[in-house]
Amino acid sequence: MFFANVLDQTIRKLKSQVANVLTLINLGLGGFAIIAGINGQLHLSLILIFIAALCDRFDGMTARKFQIESELGKQLDSMSDIVSFGVAPALLLYQGILHMYGFPGIFFTIFYIGCGAFRLARFNITESNGFFTGLPITAAGCILTLGYLAIPYLPSYSFLFIILILSIMMISTFTFKKV
Repeated sequence: MFFANVLDQTIRKLKSQVANVLTLINLGLGGFAIIAGINGQLHLSLILIFIAALCDRFDGMTARKFQIESELGKQLDSMSDIVSFGVAPALLLYQGILHMYGFPGIFFTIFYIGCGAFRLARFNITESNGFFTGLPITAAGCILTLGYLAIPYLPSYSFLFIILILSIMMISTFTFKKV
């Protein structure tokens, strides 16, 4: 009987942390993507960002399925998202092409990260009621990461516009229904 109670409590504790573990994996992958990008391994950085996006998708689903959503999980998710979908994609694009533009490249890279942080902070303090306000940073980060693949096909200056548009879309007040 004692063993069964201890096992049940252990399983409950493990189950309550599954979503947070996925969130921390997302964070770790984002960190690795940044390091890979700094070291010139841009394709690896791209792959790591997309794997982080999968973890981000599943952490929320897991939390809802196991009914383990928490304020801690929400905050941890935002901290992970700023790394994986803010800093990592911005640095990937900076390393890939924006560095060619000197200060404007630096400015738009940092502007994107700041807009992502603003968007996440706003999300954390408002009720969603089934709607997103502004483009979610995960979507913006994945689009920016995909943009890296377009470098050989688009004029280099177009990436300044892409990062600016995504930045403004994140902090905009337009709303759309969550899927």
